Amino acid sequence: MNVLGIIASGVAALFITVALAKSARRVALRPHVPNEPGGRAPRAEALRRTGGATAVLGVGTATGVALWLGAADDTAGSVGGLLAGAGIVAVLGLVHDLKPLRTALRLGVQTAAATLVVCLAGLPPAAGVLAALWIVLVTNAFALLDHADGLLTAVGLVTAAGLLACALVGGAPALALLPTTLVAGLAGFLLHTWHPARLRLGAAGAQFTGFALAASGALIQAAAPSGRAAWAALPALATVALADSALVLISRRRAARSPLRDTDDHIAHRLRRVRVTVPGAAVLTTLWAAVPVATGTLVYADLLHPAFLLLPLAGTAAAVFALLRIPAYAPPRTGSSRTAPSRTTAARRTQTSGVGAAIPAAASAPGAKASAPGAPAARTAAGHPTVPPPPTGRPAAEAAAAAAERG
Repeated sequence: MNVLGIIASGVAALFITVALAKSARRVALRPHVPNEPGGRAPRAEALRRTGGATAVLGVGTATGVALWLGAADDTAGSVGGLLAGAGIVAVLGLVHDLKPLRTALRLGVQTAAATLVVCLAGLPPAAGVLAALWIVLVTNAFALLDHADGLLTAVGLVTAAGLLACALVGGAPALALLPTTLVAGLAGFLLHTWHPARLRLGAAGAQFTGFALAASGALIQAAAPSGRAAWAALPALATVALADSALVLISRRRAARSPLRDTDDHIAHRLRRVRVTVPGAAVLTTLWAAVPVATGTLVYADLLHPAFLLLPLAGTAAAVFALLRIPAYAPPRTGSSRTAPSRTTAARRTQTSGVGAAIPAAASAPGAKASAPGAPAARTAAGHPTVPPPPTGRPAAEAAAAAAERG
């Protein structure tokens, strides 16, 4: 496959994705029917949530046409298996967008798709098992990055560009076909998923992107010349995706939460808690991903020693440690905090009732002085406490005269 064929495939993927995404966006943002509650049609909301299918169709169509025209030459089986596996997980993600599936089922389908890729690529059994496990791991790691507007699209674009460079440098231009169309498709979809997102990649687009990146990296590493440090360079391209997964697993383990229950504890969520905007979080994470991608590409091209990969890895570890210090979960409500207001209210009511019930004792005879505070109340001959008459606000002589007049 020549360079012109790669460029033509990328241009086709770009135009197809832009056209499909624009149509989907127009339908999703169409004014609502008057009798519809919520202000937008349910099918428009579903289309917005599954908008990543437009990028999948654009990338898949351009790659499939290139394969049909014989662009991959003798490696058509490997590229065809790569495209077929990515299409399987994309359909799985689309079903998951419409009706959530169990995690075990999704992992099983992803493993089957990864096995298809390594079998059609002709990898040895040991290398094939390791490659399949790596593909499943990295697919889910990249899919987890779809937790903020434009984040996965931008990071996937940078990673696909690094894989494209590695494939061209390593002498495997046919394996550069899918990374090329993926770069073009994600670039065409980026404007629609940037904050505020009109369309979202969803599970279909996220799993397709992650699988395409993971499987392409595995095949490029298998086809790398023996003198290149592909074993260290290509895994570095997934540094940020793996760092986000490690951040989530560690924080949920510390908080005794289920690792499978998705909450707001990813990279962009923590950056938002320190007053970083949504576009700013996407830009910072993309720049973070660009450093190991560029370093890994230069190491793969023998322009840097593999020891230089320790620098972005050390920086990533420091960043994960710093992000772990940002609180991600609200403090749990204890039983004492829930009962404290009621106890305080009860105490106030008791105190108020006590004050209201403390009626000053009357003198045993007219003109007698009231008892001092703390002294025993005056009692009658029968031993009952005396109760003073209600205050009238008038002197005793006036009160007696008024009583005489009434009598």
